[in-house]
Amino acid sequence: MIKSKIAGIGSYVPSHRMTNSDFEKLVETSDEWITTRTGIKERRICGDSETNSDMALAAARNALEMAGVQPDEIDLILVGTVTPDYRLPSAACIVQKRLGLVNAAAMDVVAACAGFLYGLSTGDVYIKSGKYKKVLVIGVEKLSSITDYTDRGTCILFGDGAGAAVLVPSEDESGLLSTFMKSDGRLGDLLWIPDGGSKFPSQKFKSENSHQVYIKMNGSEVFKHAVRQMENSARRVLSEAGLTEADVDWLIPHQANNRIITSTAKRLGIPMERVFVNIEKYGNTSSASVPIAIDEAWRGGKIKKGDILVLTAIGGGLAWAAAAYRW
Repeated sequence: MIKSKIAGIGSYVPSHRMTNSDFEKLVETSDEWITTRTGIKERRICGDSETNSDMALAAARNALEMAGVQPDEIDLILVGTVTPDYRLPSAACIVQKRLGLVNAAAMDVVAACAGFLYGLSTGDVYIKSGKYKKVLVIGVEKLSSITDYTDRGTCILFGDGAGAAVLVPSEDESGLLSTFMKSDGRLGDLLWIPDGGSKFPSQKFKSENSHQVYIKMNGSEVFKHAVRQMENSARRVLSEAGLTEADVDWLIPHQANNRIITSTAKRLGIPMERVFVNIEKYGNTSSASVPIAIDEAWRGGKIKKGDILVLTAIGGGLAWAAAAYRW
């Protein structure tokens, strides 16, 4: 049976580091407070001239190089992002233009932190159907562009970055074993940006509501849903793949908050030595966090051929997803 596998993985983060000490100069907080509650020590932030598509291109080139795939071989581009360069055209079309992916269809996937896994699942379906042979999936966010640096509850969390994967057909044991996507729009206002869309266009902003163009989050409620749904979705893909938690070599969760990661792992019964965590270096990079983590774990020699990975994420929408993968 044909399934899809990751032939190439790549990532990119900006060079500028914003440490917890830097936030002590912006809001009432401390390194100890941030580290204890989130596990984050620093995050990467784009320079003024660095764009969403700059990061996406860098990650995509790394993935294409590893896969040995030429740009004109890509059939479909799926970009998970909520911070595109423009409202129109799509981030995927910008990537297509700049990379010369002349034979591909291109579209964005808007599922916030679950965006990469939504793209991975969508690409998997297209490959299984035989419609496309080589799919480029990217998760990329310039969250610094939508972060309110006067709101200490959110500004400490977010960083910028990108990750990418090239999916191709596979008839051997390696590849995606199962995927799952779910959402609940009733919970949309737990994590959202109130203004800037067509309901409240940016050209009508007044000074008193200028902060409405930034991320707003009900942290305690998001925490509860995150742990529950990341656990449930992970269990679902394992069950559909005919596996159990004991079969998992690496749990690679969305890097949202260290307490969410540890709580999810505990509920799944997976020890932390089998959980990949890099949130201390990058913070929450939304849709980029899972592919960045996969790339870092692979290039760091942690993931071995035949390893079973479980990927899981949740983001604004609320939208969540998971995948079981044999490397």
